[in-house]
Amino acid sequence: MHRVLSDKKAIFLLIAPGLFLFAFMICIPIFMSAYYGSTDWGGIGKYNFIGFDNYREILFHDKVFWRSLVNALLLTAATVFLQHPFAILMGIFLTNSGKYEKIFRTIFFIPAVISVVVTAKLWTGIFHPNYGLLNKLLSGVGLDALTHDWLGDPRTAIWCIIIVVMWQGFGYALLLYYSGLQGIPEDLSEAARIDGANNFTLYTRIIIPLLSPMMRVAIIIAVTTCLKQMETVFLMTNGGPANSTQFLGNYLYKTAFSSSLYGYGNAISILFIVFCLILTVILNKILKKDIGEF
Repeated sequence: MHRVLSDKKAIFLLIAPGLFLFAFMICIPIFMSAYYGSTDWGGIGKYNFIGFDNYREILFHDKVFWRSLVNALLLTAATVFLQHPFAILMGIFLTNSGKYEKIFRTIFFIPAVISVVVTAKLWTGIFHPNYGLLNKLLSGVGLDALTHDWLGDPRTAIWCIIIVVMWQGFGYALLLYYSGLQGIPEDLSEAARIDGANNFTLYTRIIIPLLSPMMRVAIIIAVTTCLKQMETVFLMTNGGPANSTQFLGNYLYKTAFSSSLYGYGNAISILFIVFCLILTVILNKILKKDIGEF
């Protein structure tokens, strides 16, 4: 085995298939997308090379692009600062729920296994202004003044989308933190209790710091998922009303395939990739510092 690993030709032959697939599936499409983003191509027929015109238009004049980016960052912030702390608390609750652990674990994970189409239709019905369950409940308790066209109002539509995405993704976040808690040795907790640590000290000084590597993984997954959010938005509002719920993935799709601005859509995708890479690098540096990696 050592002889094989010391042979550079053997190493190249072993990694060549993976490198070929990576280049064919990732690198080449990105370079092609960058090229088409520099054209005025509509997807069919001839096209003209226009340089960086599409990129300048997006960065300096496209308000919908920036609205989409702000919505993605808003969803990211809500997920990291609201969903994940709650998922950690529920993970702690599960680890201490005794014989009911499996039941609660199944209940909490149900939203994650429901189809996105079913979830979107379910919540669209809940938010419906006429027969929606939310308005019916508000009317039933005498709060008719609060009934609203939740998905038809730009001020509330984006929050509705955020709630739905967080609800569906909660099970995955909970599973990650729950598995991380299960991997922490019980000996540490027992030793801390023997030394007189109460529950608050145990979790804030021992359990949660040990959970930091899993938190890093969960947060990175959450951020990338929020940035590429599309399906729920497409099925519930398609970016409306007035592009108030537009996200980058949905905006890219509408621009390239619905509006037949294929070159412009490719330029959006390249800027999307660049932004994701920058955010990922920043996030990695911040999280490495937080968990004491060098």
